[in-house]
Amino acid sequence: MNRIALIPAYQPDRTLETLAAELIQKGFSVVVVDDGSGPAYKSLFDHLNPRVILLRHSENRGKGAALKTGLNYIQEQFPPPYLVVTADADGQHQLPDILSVCAAGEASPDSLVLGSRRFDGKVPLKSRLGNTMTRLIYRLSSGVRVYDTQTGLRCFSHRLMDRMRSIEGDRYEYEMNVLMQAARSGIPIREVWIKTVYLNGNASSHFHPVRDSCRIFREILRFSASSLCSFLVDYSLFCLLSAATGLPAFSNIAARLVSAVVNFNLNRRLVFDAKGHTLPLARNYFLLAAFLLLCSTALLHGLTLSGLAPWIAKLLTESLLFTFSYLMQHHVIFRKERTA
Repeated sequence: MNRIALIPAYQPDRTLETLAAELIQKGFSVVVVDDGSGPAYKSLFDHLNPRVILLRHSENRGKGAALKTGLNYIQEQFPPPYLVVTADADGQHQLPDILSVCAAGEASPDSLVLGSRRFDGKVPLKSRLGNTMTRLIYRLSSGVRVYDTQTGLRCFSHRLMDRMRSIEGDRYEYEMNVLMQAARSGIPIREVWIKTVYLNGNASSHFHPVRDSCRIFREILRFSASSLCSFLVDYSLFCLLSAATGLPAFSNIAARLVSAVVNFNLNRRLVFDAKGHTLPLARNYFLLAAFLLLCSTALLHGLTLSGLAPWIAKLLTESLLFTFSYLMQHHVIFRKERTA
């Protein structure tokens, strides 16, 4: 099986030249995408091994866009069967680890293989914390356990090319979207342990912690904002009705009915961008809402009987049900494969 190395590069250093030469020596076809590095880096790209296939963006478009430019070229120019391995240009991915990941990819051509770091040794704090956070959130939102969600060393065969090319995202969020789509579609994810390498404290990384993390977790952030908006509607009505009637259970049901309509429309249009017919989506959503309402009412009743003030009991109840609601809507009700 032909092995093709795809390397997106934005303002790289000479380690790219070394890695490309090593890969070619091992029989790889090497595709490098210059993601708008600018005139100052023209000489570096021009000195790459002549057998390197060099593609260029006139301006910086992001890692995801660079990967998809390379994938489009590979699908057009290389006949199957072949194996694609993506690697970073900053020296973090070394030849022995790339070979190990490729061997696992050849053994499992229907799987997505990740070169996962154990984060042992001297690791920059932002990298360690960043991966811990993304690992936890990915586990909660997908139900799949992956140790290194941020690795750029990934391998897959030509069988997954159409899916990889169609996944949304032009910057760092693309790689997280790949993992999310793999989980949703049942694509097996395999991990191969690789060496943890950070050169000069990872100074060459172009990852912006706040901006790019927001892109990566856009869906979850939108869901949180939608839930907060719906909660404010729910909570305000509950407090007003509870004060007026003195009936916490009745007030909870009435407030939840109104906020459920608000939440359904926000989640369908702004969070999950569901394209299915409204009636089946609404039916499933309101079945979930009814179940959550029963749980909420039971918990609220129990907490108020224990002596908690209704407004405190309401806060505790909604906090407990938040994660369950997100997982059900993400995986069942607004799942893209079902609503397309």
